[in-house]
Amino acid sequence: MTLTGGAPFTLGATSRLVVDGGGEAGAEQVAQALGAVLRPSTGFPLAVSTAPSAGPGDIHLALTGDRATLGDEGYELTVTGDSVRIAAAAPAGLFHGVQTLRQLLPADVESQFILRRRTWNVAAVNVRDVPRFAWRGAMLDVARHFFTVREVKEFVDVLALYKMNVLHLHLSDDQGWRIEIRSRPKLAQVGGATQVGGGPGGYYTQDEYADIVRYARERYVTVVPEIDMPGHSNAALSAYPELSCGARPPGLYSGTDVGWSTLCVDREETYALIDDVVREIAALTPGAYFHIGGDEVEALTPVQYAAFVERVQGIVERYGKRMIGWEEIYKAPLHPTTIAQQWRGDSVRAAVQSGVRLLLSPAKKIYLDMKYDATTELGLQWAGFVDVRDTYDWDPATYLAGVSETQIVGVEAPIWSETLRNIGAVEYLAMPRLPAAAEVGWTQQSARDWASFRERLATHAPRWHYLGVNYYRSSQIPW
Repeated sequence: MTLTGGAPFTLGATSRLVVDGGGEAGAEQVAQALGAVLRPSTGFPLAVSTAPSAGPGDIHLALTGDRATLGDEGYELTVTGDSVRIAAAAPAGLFHGVQTLRQLLPADVESQFILRRRTWNVAAVNVRDVPRFAWRGAMLDVARHFFTVREVKEFVDVLALYKMNVLHLHLSDDQGWRIEIRSRPKLAQVGGATQVGGGPGGYYTQDEYADIVRYARERYVTVVPEIDMPGHSNAALSAYPELSCGARPPGLYSGTDVGWSTLCVDREETYALIDDVVREIAALTPGAYFHIGGDEVEALTPVQYAAFVERVQGIVERYGKRMIGWEEIYKAPLHPTTIAQQWRGDSVRAAVQSGVRLLLSPAKKIYLDMKYDATTELGLQWAGFVDVRDTYDWDPATYLAGVSETQIVGVEAPIWSETLRNIGAVEYLAMPRLPAAAEVGWTQQSARDWASFRERLATHAPRWHYLGVNYYRSSQIPW
């Protein structure tokens, strides 16, 4: 980023959003999305134009960037006194550039009410911006507590604002099954009937799930569905108890213990059910990945567990997806296309030897459901207290000895919902740590600095007020 010192750009009533070159639906959609953000607060019409003519005060979006240097997500942003120009090689890059432009405008731009006396200036600047990692995500646990379609969309909006590009949905666990499987209707109808604490639970119809996926894709966020197996499977077993080999008889469960449930991995009927589940969800999910969970399995032998993971890996690939699982899957023979998600240990390094790449989610750094400190009402603390600096101040490339940056696909910040009953509670634990996780994933280590970050982060609080996003006022940030 270079501040050029020139006159600032002023957005005005005659400004347009110009898609240079025209003919690219993705670029025009990004322009329409920018207009939807800017019109309510400014009151300006901000017409979207594909005409080649340019005028003072216009914002230009151009798919003319160099793919070799910018990739699919990088962008160049140039602000002068006359115009703003965002150039990228692909629509995702334009979209990310738009998020930076939002942050360069006054925070009032996020208002839903016209602020007629406001001057909408952007400092003269040149920015060239490319993400460090391809996978920059967050996981939302909708199984322990169920969240509505609207609430999930609110979470997607926050991810998109900070250029995060993956929403990992934890769709099943002991307490709830949250997606309709038409060939196995009891999974949702029976398994989705409760949640932690005994509430009503719920599930997404396939149409609702598809709506979430579409909404996320429009914001360049890829949905990765997770069906946890062979453990964390009590909700499924409450619907199909004949597939249980666990010590407890299956039935609806609203507690928070882990490790005790398991599918009966020696029965062919189990794999028939898994095949149905993967097939239907894969057909609804355009992204490349299917997450099988695989963590905290205490009711199987190592041989049984490894054989199960290897077989399910084949089912996932049969339906055109790449398997991802929590770090325990390293105990099975894995294909190089599979991703292992690290969360608590360093044993996952063994998976790298087979060519598997890692997704880093270290609990003591980036689990957003951990309490900030001893006074935090919501959240857990089994991995310790995690404040904003803990989430920000680490380097993925040096976190695991013997694992290089090229072996890391990216970073993901999980938020488990044992103590979270609504999206406001989710946001309270996610914000302001989620922007810290976003910068870990996007920005090169050499360009990251805690002192700078905490000052920049403090200026975002007014935006969150306008957007209705709840957050925790960490004492580490000079609000």
